[in-house]
Amino acid sequence: MERKIENVKQRASLRDIAAETGVSIATVSRVLNDHVNVAQRTRDLVLQAVERRKQDVTPHRTRTVYVRCPYVLTDYFGLIVSSIADALKLHGLRMLLDAGESGQGSDALRRLTAQADVDAAILILPPEEGEELVALSQAGYPFVVVDPRVLPLPDIASVSAAHFSGARAVADHLIGLGHRDIAVIAGPEEWLAGDARLAGHRASLAKAGVLLTPDRLRHVEPTTAHGKHAAAELLSLEPRPTAIVCFNDKVAVGTLQAARERGLRVPEDLSVAGFDDIDLAEATDPRLTTVRQPLQEMGSIAVTQLMRMLDGHEPEALHIELATTLVVRDSTAGVRGHQPLSGSW
Repeated sequence: MERKIENVKQRASLRDIAAETGVSIATVSRVLNDHVNVAQRTRDLVLQAVERRKQDVTPHRTRTVYVRCPYVLTDYFGLIVSSIADALKLHGLRMLLDAGESGQGSDALRRLTAQADVDAAILILPPEEGEELVALSQAGYPFVVVDPRVLPLPDIASVSAAHFSGARAVADHLIGLGHRDIAVIAGPEEWLAGDARLAGHRASLAKAGVLLTPDRLRHVEPTTAHGKHAAAELLSLEPRPTAIVCFNDKVAVGTLQAARERGLRVPEDLSVAGFDDIDLAEATDPRLTTVRQPLQEMGSIAVTQLMRMLDGHEPEALHIELATTLVVRDSTAGVRGHQPLSGSW
């Protein structure tokens, strides 16, 4: 019993416990020394107070957030992950990072609810079907999706860029320069971003009375190699498009390579535009006209949303779209003999 009394003294004095429970110090002492001449109700009252004080001084486990990015941490995904890491640190949370393409076929989401040492998750462009995300949500697990691959699902918080308006802005820019024969190298057909950006391009072209024909459209994986291959096909068409708008900056770099191999000058013979505004966009020759995504803001807002959920509140909004910005550089120019239009369409 002496060891028990000593442990209690390390946490709180007998006087504190007596004051909290409304009994005498002697009674508290008798309870802690396991004397039998104490009423059961009083004994329970004292022991409950002791337990509460033990919990109050027990260090809280640092909450851990699982961040899943099943892709190579390039300057695109790397910016999002770095922003998430910084924001979590500011909130005193620990990050458990799972990155790399090897994780695309894993059952990581199904195992999340069984991991007692992980409190919540941020999922970046998750490759899983929507049903798996819904199941995780219905299990009551707190998580936020950054850059969702599928349409935003009910009751699932997500943060993304405004893909439609960004794509429309870059197509408006090309149309304002006099381009009408504009080809599109779009992203994978099953990606939400691919659908939204293609819809934005179509909307801009339709407003100018231009129909995007199937021979002017390619769907590719968003890599430089795939972009180069698709651009080579488009540049072999007769008549050749005067501009190519690309799903992302890597596809645009592949397009620049294909144009160079055919002796075409950019932007004199061909205008090229990308999307994302990663560091690569300013390192090309010529520098890329592109659409800037707020990648760092996407990461930090995802953490803000998750913190609200961890604190027992509803997210401020389930589906947040952040504005994009058109960045005009050197890879786009007017069609020969055309006077560029002022203003926007």
